[in-house]
Amino acid sequence: MNWRNAWVPLLGAVLVLASYRAYGWMGVAAAVGFLVMWLLLHFTRLMTILRKAADHPVGYVGSAVMLNAKLRKGMALMHVVAMTRSLGCLQSPENMQPEVYCWTDGSGSHVTCEFHHGRLAAWKLVRPAHLESPQGKQAP
Repeated sequence: MNWRNAWVPLLGAVLVLASYRAYGWMGVAAAVGFLVMWLLLHFTRLMTILRKAADHPVGYVGSAVMLNAKLRKGMALMHVVAMTRSLGCLQSPENMQPEVYCWTDGSGSHVTCEFHHGRLAAWKLVRPAHLESPQGKQAP
């Protein structure tokens, strides 16, 4: 079982019970009001991120190199979507772990990210080989 998903409801139940013991039904009303506000804030953030991502092409990022520099192990998929302002292009079979997404920029560079249970586990930046050498001559 994934305990990461269970701690929020458990903490909410403990908060409601503790507020009932301390303040009675007024405490329960305050605790439930706090929990509803917290849920609404997270829901609003999620909808804002998805609305911004809906306005951009799937799998596109402004700069793959900058995305590569900003990525950190353990980041949530929603955080990466918020940074790129784009949904990643799914590379793995649907609903299978690990989930692999790819973001490509205009120069052809792309970042492939591997997520285990919604958390970033590994990523790789791939830059295209240039056809010309730095002096402007054709490479052999």
